[in-house]
Amino acid sequence: MRDGFEEAAQEPGRTRLRYPFEQGPGSGEALEVAPGVKWLRMPLGGSLAYINVWAIDDGDGIAIVDTGMGGSATQQAWRKAFAGPLAGKTVTRVFVTHMHPDHIGMAGWLTRKFQCRLWITRLEFLMCRSLAADTGREAPQDALDFYKSAGWNDDQLEDYRARFGGFGKGLHALPDSFHRLEDGDRIRIGDHDWEIVVGSGHSPEHGCLYCPDLKVMISGDQVLPKISSNVSVFPTEPAGDPLTDWLTSLAHIKTRVPDDVLVLPAHNDPFHGLHARIDHLIGGHERGLARLQKLIAEPKRAVDVFGVLFRRKIDQYVLGMATGESLAHLNCLLSRGLAMRTTDENGVDWYQARA
Repeated sequence: MRDGFEEAAQEPGRTRLRYPFEQGPGSGEALEVAPGVKWLRMPLGGSLAYINVWAIDDGDGIAIVDTGMGGSATQQAWRKAFAGPLAGKTVTRVFVTHMHPDHIGMAGWLTRKFQCRLWITRLEFLMCRSLAADTGREAPQDALDFYKSAGWNDDQLEDYRARFGGFGKGLHALPDSFHRLEDGDRIRIGDHDWEIVVGSGHSPEHGCLYCPDLKVMISGDQVLPKISSNVSVFPTEPAGDPLTDWLTSLAHIKTRVPDDVLVLPAHNDPFHGLHARIDHLIGGHERGLARLQKLIAEPKRAVDVFGVLFRRKIDQYVLGMATGESLAHLNCLLSRGLAMRTTDENGVDWYQARA
């Protein structure tokens, strides 16, 4: 699952962010962003182009945080890095913030190549294994019913059938074991302690890494500077409320991590201004919920509400992501008691604001 749509409104909060690096590292290059912390980029397709990964000095070797999408292009980029700026370094352990393929995709390759352990939260590891097991499977009826209830037509459902089961294609074979990360863990990496700060909503148990000594936080996808992390409802938990989870997590991070950190995100560039960004993300989604509540004064399906949440055109390639995020906003209104849902004789759900 890739991250993020551009946000639906202009971002006054973004002007308060500061980007200390004029440009990022090129392919196979590394840029030191804090003492002993290097920034590398791994290639992605599509509009995001790349994912940021991090190498932290760890005694005689380096610890890697996030790994890139599984596949030959990323493997080639890692080989280039190990022949260049990481030459002579062994990998001591591989940290993964969460289970999406662009983050965990090469974890199996790296841990096997260097005979080291994957460090990840339990829910992220188990959810990743569960989704990977669906690779090549036919779309289940529950999933087809889920998207039909959101308002998809027959052609869109047929396209979903054809695409289903591709999650594992972005993964090198997963490691068979892991070291569990938990919220509040304090872990020594090299000369410094790093704290695990867990969030949820974008993924079930997303682990950020915060180093008080270096004033650095590796935020993964939990806090991004220029796009809003995708927060979606999926067929496996149709009544879920991930948006409330995500907003609550952001508020929690603001109390745990001071504003003077350098934020190292998975996408876009490192930045200062964590608290302003959190405030803007929360405020932007609250404004989106308010617009949505007004729109559903008359009953609407999930597919009818895209225009108040997203600026971009919703085509077949992002339809699933847009539907999931729209349902996350609608379910949030349901959980707040601000909307109600009814199902028609065709199995389609209609949402309407409560008077």
